[in-house]
Amino acid sequence: MENAAMPRRLWCFSVALTALSAGPALAGPAPDTASPDTASIVTIQVENDAVSTLQGTSDQYYTSGLRLGWTSGQDVVAPVAKLGQDIWGNGTTRLSIDINQSLFTPRATQADPPPPGDRPYAGVLLADFGVIHDTSWTRDLIAVSLGVVGPAALGEQVQNGFHSIIGDTPNRGWSHQLQDQPAFQILGQRTWRLNFADVGGIEADMLPSATAAVGDVRDYVQLGSEVRIGQGLNSDFGPARIEPGLSGSDAYTATRPFAWYAFGGVDGQAVGYDVTLDGSTFRLGSPRVDHVWDVGELEGGVAVMVFGLRLSYTQTWQTQEFHGQKSGLFNFGSLMVSAKF
Repeated sequence: MENAAMPRRLWCFSVALTALSAGPALAGPAPDTASPDTASIVTIQVENDAVSTLQGTSDQYYTSGLRLGWTSGQDVVAPVAKLGQDIWGNGTTRLSIDINQSLFTPRATQADPPPPGDRPYAGVLLADFGVIHDTSWTRDLIAVSLGVVGPAALGEQVQNGFHSIIGDTPNRGWSHQLQDQPAFQILGQRTWRLNFADVGGIEADMLPSATAAVGDVRDYVQLGSEVRIGQGLNSDFGPARIEPGLSGSDAYTATRPFAWYAFGGVDGQAVGYDVTLDGSTFRLGSPRVDHVWDVGELEGGVAVMVFGLRLSYTQTWQTQEFHGQKSGLFNFGSLMVSAKF
């Protein structure tokens, strides 16, 4: 009974924290009064257990993430801008849309069927629709995700198709993946930008953040923070990640011709439900493992903004997500490039 009550308590906590993060900003510096940035932003991102500066943990657990995103300029139509101001107060508002696919596999990728107690095969394909609102020192995001979990997410085709192109062995257990079900999630997030040093033109800041998500994909609450050192830190709120994880989203406006920073961060997640671990929501007997309710991440990397481009690399180390997970800290890399048009 205690385990069954945990997801319900986290659902309530998630809804409460989402409402809190969506509330008006506390008193702080006045919003920037510069002309609106009207350029749209297109982002391509790849996350992979093989895209790593470290020895790869290739083809296991969270094995691949792909994302294509579009973010509007700050010149959104008046009703959207007014909605942002009504919810969060004065500032600038953008719209964002992205499509992302996440693939999960067991450690024993050549076993058919996979052994009991190993992570199930799962593909998740989502379309995210978001509103981003900025002040000089805060960024708020509300996003709704719609999509599918299961074979319709095309996980087997993407992974084994890529393996065929590079001459690698296909993963043999995809026929045992989670079955198709609709996916729905609501996410709310607030990030604060706290500048605390500027010495000889080199700046330093901190980006604490709070995130909550609820739906039939992953219910979780996340608290974390990044520390950055570089130049032009007010250009963005940190690099983006495919959720979950510390993410500053895709919006940026470079405040100097060449902006750069190195960063490091840590987050903790309280997880109430994860369909890729707990199994299909609407089917009994689905492959599943027991998820770990407390998950931590450590990350570090670099980002550069030049000629309208933003490029970043993030290395992430993650604690166990389910009981029986092998290999200690799991690590994966994230490459992202954004361009303005």
